[in-house]
Formats: sequence, C-alpha cells, structure tokens
Amino acid sequence: MTSFRPAGPTSALLTKQLPRRSTLVRKREDDDTLQPSSPSKRSKVSFDSDVEVRLVEDWEKSPVVIQESVRRAIQKHAIGDNAGYDRVKAIYAPTNQDDDAATPTSVKYHTAALLSNVAVLDKKCADLVHAVVDSDWLERPDDYLNLFRQLLANLVSAHGYFLPNVLHMLVANLTPTLPSQRRTNASSTVPRSQTYARVHKTLQYLLQIIPSACRTLLSVLTKIFPHQSDSRRAHIVYVHHLLKITDYAPILQTDILALITERLVKIDLQVQEDLEEIAEDAEEGVVQRVPRAQSDMDKILDDSEDSDEESDTDDEMDQDIRRTKEITKNVEKMDYILDMLFAYYDQQFAASSASSQASSLNVLLSQFQTIILPTHRSRHTQFLLFHFVQQSSAHVDVFVGLCAQTSFDKKRPAMVRQAAAAYLASFVARGLHVSSDIVREVWDYLSTELKRICRESEAGCRGPDPQRYSTYYALVQALLYIFCFRWRDLESGPDEDYDDDELPSIYSEERQWRPGVKEAFQLNLFSRLNPLKVCSPAIVTEFARIAHHLRVVYVYHLLETNKRIRLSRYYGSSSYTQVNRETALTARRDEDHQHLDEYFPFDPYYLPRSKRWVEGDYREWKGIPGLDDEKAMESASDEGEIDDSDVEEGTETEESNV
Repeated sequence: MTSFRPAGPTSALLTKQLPRRSTLVRKREDDDTLQPSSPSKRSKVSFDSDVEVRLVEDWEKSPVVIQESVRRAIQKHAIGDNAGYDRVKAIYAPTNQDDDAATPTSVKYHTAALLSNVAVLDKKCADLVHAVVDSDWLERPDDYLNLFRQLLANLVSAHGYFLPNVLHMLVANLTPTLPSQRRTNASSTVPRSQTYARVHKTLQYLLQIIPSACRTLLSVLTKIFPHQSDSRRAHIVYVHHLLKITDYAPILQTDILALITERLVKIDLQVQEDLEEIAEDAEEGVVQRVPRAQSDMDKILDDSEDSDEESDTDDEMDQDIRRTKEITKNVEKMDYILDMLFAYYDQQFAASSASSQASSLNVLLSQFQTIILPTHRSRHTQFLLFHFVQQSSAHVDVFVGLCAQTSFDKKRPAMVRQAAAAYLASFVARGLHVSSDIVREVWDYLSTELKRICRESEAGCRGPDPQRYSTYYALVQALLYIFCFRWRDLESGPDEDYDDDELPSIYSEERQWRPGVKEAFQLNLFSRLNPLKVCSPAIVTEFARIAHHLRVVYVYHLLETNKRIRLSRYYGSSSYTQVNRETALTARRDEDHQHLDEYFPFDPYYLPRSKRWVEGDYREWKGIPGLDDEKAMESASDEGEIDDSDVEEGTETEESNV
C-alpha cells in the first residue's frame, strides 16, 4: 500500500525557490528617526491650496439623487431619525424675502421625488404633507404647477384622509386674501385673476380624477363661506367662485345654489331686523345711501385690498351713524349677490332646451320650499322666483299651484301655510305678466275653499279666534289683497279694456262683477269668524275704501262694530268652551300683535344694482280713478293752504321786524 509522503523538508525548499517581491516603499535610511505611528491614529492628509473645496447644493444634485435622499429621509423618519426628514420639510416652509429660501429647481426636484414616493406618505408623514400642501405653489411656473397637481391627485388617491386638507387649501385660495400671503405678509407677483384660474384648474383636475370628492368639497365650501358680518368683497368674491365651480361640477349645482340662497336669506333678515330697530320707514333712506356708481365686478375680483371697508374705529362717531353704515354695507352686499344670481339664472333660463329651463325652475322651487318659504319676513331673495317664474305662463301655473297647494296642506305648519297664502296673493297682485285668467282661477279656487272652511267652522265658532283659525284668516287677507290690485280682472267683462276716464263714477251705473265675487265677500266677511277683525288693519281699511267706491260690498258698519270687540275674549273658543272673561289686564293689552301681519313678500324692490332685473315684471300700485284723484286733490289743497299760511306768517314777521 502506497501512502503519500512529502519529499523532503519544505521550509528550505520554499526559501530557495520563491523570488523576493518588489516594493515601492523607499528604503529606510539610517538617519530616519521617525517612529512608527500608532495603529489607532490616522495619518494627516494635506490638500492642495489651489483646489476649490465646497459642498454640493441641492439644485446641483440630479433628480435621481434627490429622489433617493427623500426616500431614505422618509424611511429613517419611520424609525425616529428626523434629520433628513426635517431638511425635506424645510424646503416647503414659508419664507420671507430676506430668508434663504430653497431655489425653484430644488423645490421642483423635491416635489418630483415626493411624487415618486407618494405611497409611503402616510399619516406618519402628515406634517410633511401639510407643509407641501400649504406651500407657495400658485406663483410658480406652469411646469411646476402641473407637477404639483399630479402630486395632489396621487396623494389623495393613495391616502384619502388627506382629501379634506387638500380641498380646504384650494377653496381657501378662492378668498380675497390668499393663505400664502397671510403666512408671509408678501404681496403677490401674479395677477389675482390668474391665481384664481389656477386654483379652479387644479380643483377641476382633482374632481375628474376622484369624482367622489364632490361630497367632501361641498362640506368644505360650506365651512369656508364668509360669515354674514364679513366684508362685502369677501362675499362677492366667494359667491363668484362658487358659481364658477358649478360649471365644471354640475352635480353640485343644486347644493351650491342652495348654500348661497341660505346665506343670502340670513343677510336679508339681518338687514330687515336692523331697519326695524333704527326707524320705521328707514329702508328707502338706507338704500339711498348705497352708492349708485358701484364698483365694477372685475375690479372687485382683481383688487388685492379690501377697498370697500372703511375704518369705523372712531370712538366719537355717533352710534346711530355707525349702525347705519353697517346696514348700508349689508345692503350693498345683498345687492351684489342678488345681481350675480340674477345673471347666473338668466343664462340658465336662456338655454334653448326646455329640459334645462325646467331643471332651473325646479332648483328655484326647491329653494323656495326649503329655505325661503319657512323663513319669516324675507324681503328680497324671493324676487329671483318673481322674475324667472314670469318668463313663461307654464312657469306661472306651476308656482301659483305650488303656493295654493301649500296654503291648504294640513300637514304643513300653520306658519308655512300662512306664508304660502301671502306669497300667492302678492305674486298674483304684483306680477305684471300674471294673466287675467290666472287671477280669476286663483280667485275661484280661494273663494271655493274659503266657503268650505267657513261652513265647516261657523257652527262651532263663537267669534273671531286668531289662534284657532289662523290659516283661514290668512286666506281671506290674501283675497282682499288680490282684489285691491286686480279688481278689474274680476269684472264680468274681462275682455273689455277700460281707460281711467271711462270708469263710472260713484253716481253712475253699478259695475257688473263675475259670479261669486260679491257672494264670497258676503259669506266670509259677515260670518261668525269675522275675518275683518283679525286681518291687518291697513289691508282692511284700503279694501273697505275701494270696495265701497266700486259698490261691491259695504263693510264700514262692521268695522265700527269690531272696534268694540276684543280678540282676547275668543281665544280657543268653541261651542264646548266658555268665552274667556275679560279682565282689567286683558282690556289694557294692545291688540296689534293679535292682528295678522301685513307682510306681502313682493312689496316694492329698492336695491339699486339688481333692481334692473325686475323693473319689467313689477306692477306698481295705481290709484283708483275717481277715488284717489279726489284724495290727491284734497292733499294738494291742504298743502296749498299750509304754504299760504306760511307766506302770511312770514310776511307778518317781516313787517314786525321792520
């Protein structure tokens, strides 16, 4: 058996066979006294003084390098290392002009890097996301704007919980003062109109990518809507942009218009309350203070200053003067908003499609039922309906039918039914394009229903009871109001046109009335329900004057009797209850609050800017020929006597002074 064995000693063999390795290390001289350095120390490195040494800036880094650094920064942030993360966040921090801001190239590369890493920008990176969203992006070049839009779209697509913040930022930039300017106190270098256009383009892009964002957007729009005490310009600018949103988000049209109408009604009511506090007849005076040469809409939208706001900080200013200025600003605010809404709906109703017109009408009717009608004493907002309903006889039929149906709907609250009766009467009376046929149809419908209610209630009625029969009295008052304005349409010859000078005088032949006109008055006015005691005294007085002159019914003796009746005696009265005993306290109580309110929604429209929309639709009050002529002559005669007496007194004074 053969075994392997080494053939001699190997150490000596290797020493002889291996050649010596060459080396570049210089041979140590004998006089070298340097000691070998410690293995723990590094040798010193010397730099050439002619070579420039500097750090590489972010803008000099390639996009790939920045993308990787951003990825690592976010990755390390997840384990608690925030150094790189904070540097990325500082790129988007608001800066003033004196600060060292990041270069546009650096911001662009970092935004592109965030777009590439959008999947990891979760809730742990919320502060970075907020810094990016709130950054000053609107004044940057178009290529950056496109990149930023893509980032926002990808961000809210991947992480839906950031959607409200993104939408809030966009909507806030549709207000007069941009959020970026509020943070840095810097003026914008981009025209305001261009800034608004960029916001709308971004918002439209997001809604196209994420259609479900519309619900969230509506919530944000409601939240940011200016308070009714905010400036005129804040409201005008915001409403303008809300209407623009409906162009590219038609699914929100109904809700946005309802939002504007709701806030407009609140301003309307506030103005009416303020006017009632300062003076009884203050409305025309306040409106006269509104500047006739009001600012152009484009100037308001582009202006960066709230030029419509005056400083009312003078402590010495009279309180009434300050209050009047505030009311005047609210009137201007309401006037502008209504003018914008009139213009908006005018475009909608001008569409050739019948379905588009019907859709616009349904929007207005929906707002009327849910917002305007339940609101007591709205003064101007309802004129949107007044104008556009009269664009078509079919629209008139729909609106009149809605008001009539609501008036007799027992499922609706009593206040709503009374308001519907007031709207019905005021529209029929004041609408210039409401035909005679509509007037007669409404009259017949009201008189028929009143006849039914009267017969059902009279048996158990002991006297006028505003609490129990409030809807009935509202309908009777509506009938009286319609008669005062449209009595010509209730004559037996509806096709005959009478000139004022052809109206028979009180001594001439009686007028002929359509069947049921006189009977309706006789049945209701002289019933036990006694509506003339409850209806507004101003309406009753005017009706009595006209009805007596036209010989349709005579009620003056009933009015005299009613002066001795106190409504407090009949509250809740019926055949099964005892008439309330009048006490000294109830006898002294003023009964004005127990009468129906003389509120008719389409009374004269005074707002100077938006008034132009209703001037061709409105029926002004015309005096009764032969009745108001005599009254006018008497007034002129009285004024002449006063003037003569003033002249005589002045002459006597002058003579005495001589």
